[in-house]
Amino acid sequence: MLSNEKTIQCCIVLLSLSWTLCGGQAAKILGIFPVPGRSHYILESTLMKALADSGHHVTIVSPFKEDYKSKNGSYNEIVLTGFLEAHAERRKAVNLFEKKSINPLTAIYIMSKIGLKLTENTLKHENMQKLMKSGEKFDAVIVGQFMNDALKGLAYHFGGHLILFSSVGTSTWVNHLVGNPSLPSYTPEMLMSFPAKMSYIQRFKNTLFNVIYNMNQLFLVYPKQNQLLKKYISNDIDLEDALFNVSLVLLNTHESIAFPSSSVPCMKLIGGFHVKQPNKLPQDLQDFLDNSPQGVIYFSMGSNVNSKDMPKELKQEIIKSFSKLKENVLWKYEDDTLTDLPRNVKIEKWLPQQDILAHPNIKLFITHAGYASTIESVHHAVPIIAIPIFGDQTMNAVYAETKGFGILLPWHTITEEKLSSTIREVIDSPKYKENAKRKSQLLRDRETQPIDTARYWIDYVLKHNGAAHLRVAS
Repeated sequence: MLSNEKTIQCCIVLLSLSWTLCGGQAAKILGIFPVPGRSHYILESTLMKALADSGHHVTIVSPFKEDYKSKNGSYNEIVLTGFLEAHAERRKAVNLFEKKSINPLTAIYIMSKIGLKLTENTLKHENMQKLMKSGEKFDAVIVGQFMNDALKGLAYHFGGHLILFSSVGTSTWVNHLVGNPSLPSYTPEMLMSFPAKMSYIQRFKNTLFNVIYNMNQLFLVYPKQNQLLKKYISNDIDLEDALFNVSLVLLNTHESIAFPSSSVPCMKLIGGFHVKQPNKLPQDLQDFLDNSPQGVIYFSMGSNVNSKDMPKELKQEIIKSFSKLKENVLWKYEDDTLTDLPRNVKIEKWLPQQDILAHPNIKLFITHAGYASTIESVHHAVPIIAIPIFGDQTMNAVYAETKGFGILLPWHTITEEKLSSTIREVIDSPKYKENAKRKSQLLRDRETQPIDTARYWIDYVLKHNGAAHLRVAS
């Protein structure tokens, strides 16, 4: 017999399939996700595959190709060839460990510049141009929200309802598009990394950042994005028409894994939707994890930051710390340059993170605190040591520390002694595991699975011709 929860989930999936497969309800959905980061793609492709498996006809534009075969609908990939290679070359030229931290205002400038370049490269790419000139129409256009404002004009071009997907929660860069209030007096800005209970000075700085960000968008970014819109898409619309025509925003967040914030009716929280049932591990990893009676520490800096790029001195301090542990260590390390490793340390260039975190012998996750990784650690109730490098990572680390399931450890402060003492604190103090379990229970306790929530609201927008009644008048 199925449990009540499993029965409800099965019914939801069957109802969703019957809705799309019966009565001619299958829709044509275009997803545009040009960011050449695998962590972003995992989220975006998970969403698009779910829509295809629900019976929709899906086309995804991205730098990645994996030849996915849909169970019910169709899944067509348009590859932005050359994006991954160009990204790899840029990464070689930039060492994220050269600076202890990046000033938030500098981060705005860098992201705006990257966003403009990425937007133009997407619009002028031969495969994108071929699609745009094909005359094909779509019922919905889903755009990954990342400093790419002109791409929203593609909903106008293809005749579909505009849906945004954000890899994080509510933020300044998406709130204004749907009239969601940004409240810097008590909602920390993503790049400022303040706690929920800000001091007066922190509130002032938070508000100032909000003003500067919006001024930057209004006077510097939007005019350039508008030029791209008119050059590559249409002279018939202005950027303002494209920006404020959003039917739905899917946010990769949830109340259980983020500081509280406001959200208008067209914003839906689907955080954790990408977490899957664990697959069988490769035998060597399975044996390593199974045969670790003292447990295993999993160490990964994600897909955009490589452990191999750490300063030599930092790596030496980390290895010395690991050598004295009773636990084994599984470390994602991207080349073969590490030699004379301690016997308790195993390195691999790539690791199936979700499947590893699901193993009962994992005691601790040392992470860069990317949001997807943070969600996965919470889902599997694994406490963390967060070593943030850029973007939202510091804020995620602050959240983990505030909620008691992790400790923030700036990379430039790491010594053998400090890392060792922090590891012992998180593993040996029961409160971190208990808080991680509590967070996991909150994340899992949902009316429906988050991926089904995403599918439902996309179908809802299609069914109700854009669902204009969900939008606020702003």
